[in-house]
Amino acid sequence: MKVFCLGGAGKIAREAVLDLVTYSSFEKITVADFNEEEGRKVVEWLNDPRVDFVKVNVHDHDDTVQKMKGYDIVMDGTTITLNGKTTACIAEAGCHGINLNGFGEEDQYHELFIENGKTCLPGFGMTPGLTQLMAMHAANQLDKVETVRVSHGSYRPIAFSKSITETTTYEYDPDLPGRIVYENGEFIQVPPFARPREIELPEPYGKGVQYIIPHAETKTLAKALHHKGVNLIEVRGTWPQKNMKLVRALYEYGILRNVPIEIGGTEVGIMDCIAQYLYQSKEGSETELYGYALHIEVIGEKDGQKVRHVLTHTHPKSDGSVPGWEELRAYTRNVAIPFAIATDMIAKGYVENKGIIIPEEAFKHPQSFFNELEKRGILVHENIEVIQSSVHV
Repeated sequence: MKVFCLGGAGKIAREAVLDLVTYSSFEKITVADFNEEEGRKVVEWLNDPRVDFVKVNVHDHDDTVQKMKGYDIVMDGTTITLNGKTTACIAEAGCHGINLNGFGEEDQYHELFIENGKTCLPGFGMTPGLTQLMAMHAANQLDKVETVRVSHGSYRPIAFSKSITETTTYEYDPDLPGRIVYENGEFIQVPPFARPREIELPEPYGKGVQYIIPHAETKTLAKALHHKGVNLIEVRGTWPQKNMKLVRALYEYGILRNVPIEIGGTEVGIMDCIAQYLYQSKEGSETELYGYALHIEVIGEKDGQKVRHVLTHTHPKSDGSVPGWEELRAYTRNVAIPFAIATDMIAKGYVENKGIIIPEEAFKHPQSFFNELEKRGILVHENIEVIQSSVHV
């Protein structure tokens, strides 16, 4: 088997490549990136004869397609704004595909993937991705599902890479149409900072207020749990409090609208200026606490009783006590490892569905995925409590 790791020089993608080198049986692992200098550094760092480098420019469609042909799967670590272009290349090249974002640009290539007998899984990392599997693990144990609340804490600098800067501004764009909740059979649009709710994440993260964010779980879980009568799905998230305060201020002052301004005779978006500053500054590239934390609450009915499942996840500490998990790597590996596991499982044929699919369709037995995570030191925890001894109709 061969894997084409698109955007493989990125800080998250290179950790996914490391996981493939360490745990998978791929015979060829290609780091493909426009940044040749960083790409070759990754190859040197991995120091494995199966790993090579290919320079690729996804804006050159035909050349990218030719370079992808012959690979079993493309692990796409590029940014949100490129996923439409990259998925077009993957579909035409006749490869399986997977990416981290899953914001819908991929859907138009569904029939081409089916025609080629291939699978494409958009949006699979820690969240979206693992979050859906955790929710389904609980839902599969219930006769009916009433409420699903997906929450996460993403503890990383606000702008340690250009793609992360883009994600930050994208999620709180005031005009973004995808910031929705699912309620009583309808998708309802909400503004930034809607529906604040205090969530208690595992230590060392603790309690904090989270807000609705635009994530794929809202739509995918609504589809997957429709037959169980789900009434409410909300997806929330937070970054370090310092980051959240900045984003809130940018929103309140209208800066997130990215209105063009003129500086020295040159027109530029005001948010673009700030994003570049953050990317180049110490303040934008450092934070006090690193890592990731998930909190999934599923409420439903089992054997006539109302039951609450709360699932959380933990990982090795970022304080240097566990080699390979120091500081930023405690964040990037949390995103990258589920990404790599899913890539390997698709390539091995564990996923039967063809075309553009959702995580809930891909991995129907979440425990097997959790077992793979445990091998890497990432643990899923579940607490079940009866909150009403009988349900009266």
